[in-house]
Amino acid sequence: MSKVVEELPAREGMDYDVVIVGAGPAGLSAAIRLKQNSPDLSVVVIEKGSEPGAHILSGAVIDPIGLDQLLPDWRKSPQAPLKTQVVDDQFLILTEKGAWRVPNFIMPKLMNNHGNFIGSLGNVVRFLASEAENLGVEIYPGFAGSEILYGAQGEVVGVATGDMGVDRSGAPKDNFTRGMELRGKYTLLAEGARGSLSKEIIAKYDLSKNSEPQKFGIGFKELWRIPKEKHKAERVQHSFGWPLSADTGGGSFLYHFDEDLVSIGFVVHLNYPNPTLSPFDEFQRFKAHPKIAPSLEGGERISYGARALTEGGWQSVPKLCFPGGALIGCAAGFVNVPRIKGSDRKSTRLNSSHTDISRMPSSA
Repeated sequence: MSKVVEELPAREGMDYDVVIVGAGPAGLSAAIRLKQNSPDLSVVVIEKGSEPGAHILSGAVIDPIGLDQLLPDWRKSPQAPLKTQVVDDQFLILTEKGAWRVPNFIMPKLMNNHGNFIGSLGNVVRFLASEAENLGVEIYPGFAGSEILYGAQGEVVGVATGDMGVDRSGAPKDNFTRGMELRGKYTLLAEGARGSLSKEIIAKYDLSKNSEPQKFGIGFKELWRIPKEKHKAERVQHSFGWPLSADTGGGSFLYHFDEDLVSIGFVVHLNYPNPTLSPFDEFQRFKAHPKIAPSLEGGERISYGARALTEGGWQSVPKLCFPGGALIGCAAGFVNVPRIKGSDRKSTRLNSSHTDISRMPSSA
């Protein structure tokens, strides 16, 4: 393997003020805020998906506070990504054959979703990408960050994208193309939960030494188009209980939005004690529940996916800044666990010193 590495040609490189890894809500919000504050900054965002939003699971309940602060006039845009506001907010406790609805008046105020929006988070990301490009941000989809670049003092000076055209052993094939070096004075990691670069940085600089251990879950989500008569516009339904046992944490949801679309999801905390439990199979059981199945009957599944979730909360957030950059978004564990929200406030967090580059340890 060392012989293969020695024979590889040198990477070409490009220099920027700020390099951002991940074109999700956090990465794009950071890029927009940086350009709003300092239009002359050169900012680049790389994204492993084929386009911004390609790896985002559609269907989410979003508090618009983040968008309102980042882009105050977003509602007036013809491309506004969120159109359905929550009117009917339900919380259910499921049993094997039935359900109990928890009255809204006894729920904590922070769990109230009235006034929030239901929509496609993928469309939100595409909207943010368009706004970022209009401000002069360079976005390169199809390029995953594969390696952290370090300077002479051990500081981060950028990232390298992955080599293309290699075989299983790592040896170059005939169509081999060397990855690019993207060097920046500051590098922001917004690659989501359990990203390989973020894990390397957290370990190298011991960023979590004063934090509680991070807790993870797995979330499944499907997008369905259902018959019009079954669609309950503006309804948000959260639930917990069956099919999970009392010693297994998790929950589920059903969001009705736009034109006859329903987003259905299921989350399982990964500290479950039963070694034979299959979160995917539990999701299938949930969809067959008598309170859920009628909503999907006669419908068509359009898309599906799964992703890791950071569920440790504020006490598990590591130190955010490191020499040459910072962690943002789900890479930093910015999931608002009590509100069951993962993206609504990511842009508002960027108003703080996390993106005030004059306060961050530079690699320059």
